[in-house]
Amino acid sequence: MKNYKEIKIGEIVTQDFRAAEIFKNAGIDFCCGGNQSLEQACREKHIDSTVLEAELTKLENTTVNALHNFNEWNLDFLCDYIVNTHHKTVMKLLPQLTAYTQKIEQVHGVHHPELLEIATLFHQINDELLQHLRKEEEVLFPAIKEALKTNSSESKKLIISEITRMKGEHEFAGGAMDKINVLSDNYSIPDDGCNTYRVTYKLLEEFEDDLHIHVHLENNILYPKALSLAILD
Repeated sequence: MKNYKEIKIGEIVTQDFRAAEIFKNAGIDFCCGGNQSLEQACREKHIDSTVLEAELTKLENTTVNALHNFNEWNLDFLCDYIVNTHHKTVMKLLPQLTAYTQKIEQVHGVHHPELLEIATLFHQINDELLQHLRKEEEVLFPAIKEALKTNSSESKKLIISEITRMKGEHEFAGGAMDKINVLSDNYSIPDDGCNTYRVTYKLLEEFEDDLHIHVHLENNILYPKALSLAILD
């Protein structure tokens, strides 16, 4: 049985992706906040770490689905998976949520002033992620594939420079969604919320869940392995 207290959150999820659901239910960030130890994260959230340790220990006794063993995937395959799964989800939801957050702010903003900040934050997320995804698909991911294929020094330089910048962009998007979660009281629908209000909050929650997995795959698996590839002689 592992002693989970001092293991980083991101590492726990990297070793067993099923742990993501446990952390999600506990309100613990396993992507941008993945560098914290379990004990640190529980202390911040005022959670009894032994409860989460018990849940994590149960996972050790059940078989891992190979389809979710992302840490074993080849980097080029992982790049394609991220594009085909998570980039597609982001590109689908960004325009919808930009329009919906503005619409419910216009209709309900007088009684729910937090909607203006939510709409503003999501507009910023939209602008940031559109550029971020384009740079990954056009620069970083091709550089990773080129480094795997030819070991070229130019591709390695691109990997290092792009990842250094992109980690900061992840921090911004993750932090903005965390703030939206707080402002919306964990996507709680007020009594006067209309159908569009409900759809907007449901999609925001779906977007946040997908973003957490997306950023985890990059921050905790793809980026570290790509950087290791880039510094090899």
